[in-house]
Amino acid sequence: MIEINNLHKSFGDNKVLNGVNLQINRGETIAIIGKSGCGKSVLIKHIVGLLYPDSGYVKVEGQRIDDLEIKELYELRKNFGFLFQSMTVEENVALPLVESKTDYSKSKIAEIVADKLELVGLPDTQNIKPAELSGGMKKRVGLARALVTNPTYILYDEPTTGLDPIMSDSIDNLIKELSEKINVTSVVVTHDMYSVKNIADKVAMIHEGIIHFTGTPKELVESNDQVIVDFIKRTSI
Repeated sequence: MIEINNLHKSFGDNKVLNGVNLQINRGETIAIIGKSGCGKSVLIKHIVGLLYPDSGYVKVEGQRIDDLEIKELYELRKNFGFLFQSMTVEENVALPLVESKTDYSKSKIAEIVADKLELVGLPDTQNIKPAELSGGMKKRVGLARALVTNPTYILYDEPTTGLDPIMSDSIDNLIKELSEKINVTSVVVTHDMYSVKNIADKVAMIHEGIIHFTGTPKELVESNDQVIVDFIKRTSI
């Protein structure tokens, strides 16, 4: 479980998070929404200790992130997969295993990479160069890389940005399938309200530095709250 308690973060005079409280339960998929610059990505960076709060705290599995020694933090991060855009497909996907200096042989790493590529629907693509991949395939490679350490949590930062609607639906379906197959806890930062409806068990909306709303996608869409209504109108749900 991830617990975020009264989290505050400023950059100079810009107060981004102003007392965020949120609980993310094991196995659920939560979408973090809000307008650009509201602090969505800042929030998930706190979860893995890439940023530290001015006050308040984040706990993962009962451990306060800001209390951990560097070695402990690195150990905790092994439980997380990151979906980032970034060598051949195999080298890209294998990088987390190489960086963590596992005792796996090259053949074992190759076997793990092949398994994860199969899982995301990209079998036999190990030797392809990134330039040869479509946008959707690049997203899937990023996801295979996120999965290669068998994480407990996956943080998705705008996973469908830049994709056409059909490819976006494909990525959404993959996120749902993985949640069901491997029972991973997923935190999805997104502007895409179609994705929110498709994948989220729960939605948290950041507004003016705090969690303005938490609930199901249905509760979000049916809300009469003007902040939520205006946001949904802008995203053309």
